[in-house]
Amino acid sequence: MKLAILDDYLSVALKVASWSAIEQHAKISVFTEHLGDEDHTAQALADFDIVIVMRERTRFPASLLARLPKLRLLVTTGLRNQAIAMKTARECGIDVCGTNLLGYPAFEHTWALILALVKEIPLENNSMHEGGWQKGFAGGLRGKTLGILGLGKLGSQVAKVGQAFGMETIAWSQNLTEARAEECGVAKVGKDELLSLSDVVTIHLVMSDRTRGLIGARELDLMKSSAYLVNTSRAPIIDETALVDALQRGIIRGAGVDVFSVEPLPADHSLRRLDNAVLTGHTGYVTEENFTLGYREAVEDVLAWISGGTIRLLN
Repeated sequence: MKLAILDDYLSVALKVASWSAIEQHAKISVFTEHLGDEDHTAQALADFDIVIVMRERTRFPASLLARLPKLRLLVTTGLRNQAIAMKTARECGIDVCGTNLLGYPAFEHTWALILALVKEIPLENNSMHEGGWQKGFAGGLRGKTLGILGLGKLGSQVAKVGQAFGMETIAWSQNLTEARAEECGVAKVGKDELLSLSDVVTIHLVMSDRTRGLIGARELDLMKSSAYLVNTSRAPIIDETALVDALQRGIIRGAGVDVFSVEPLPADHSLRRLDNAVLTGHTGYVTEENFTLGYREAVEDVLAWISGGTIRLLN
């Protein structure tokens, strides 16, 4: 058998887990760069029986799965992957299995972006390395308002840190109840009210038809010109073109962005040229602890499948 590990940008998959038991049954190939469009992906994976993917880095729509007749096991890190056509995979006889991932790295990354923006860390860091001194005029967090879109597992953790900084915390989502808000010590408000009151807006919503395009030009216009917007959730929740325009025109002061409409982000993308955007390459979940858990459980999934069973089956 042949097994492919996709999108291992940091070349860590084989280091953080033991693959020796699998190597007795399958030849392992590691792809350290994104395969690109569907045609290239179909060609590259045509001979593989097993494919291991890092959640949502490579899409597996129905059209691609139909072009991979040898594929029989698709393992994704995470227990949910909207980039895989699960029903089609089952129809094609492909088992899709998942792994657990840690529930806190993205929340930590959110605060890394917030602090980088408010304290102007990138500007100061660049200045120091270039021989300069004191370039920025940073703000503080105490007494400011933190607006949280989505008060689930991640959003509630973000709220706790905001409260520790002495921030007022407010939240909105389609399903947020007064009881949940009270449990988290957060004030429940309307979406437009949250946008207009907040000094920092951070997104922690699940991607769905209801949240796609939730933040567009109208919503950005509601925000303070001194406010920051942070997205470590999913790119389509924000209209990326509208965000670029708002940053260029100073509609908002800045944005911290970890997720993008096209990933990897093209080298000539407009966001890369904006001084008021702090950008990270979808690294909110990229931690040693998270990858170790994900790849070790991926090995377990493959070994169980080779032995005739499945664990953590998603389809």
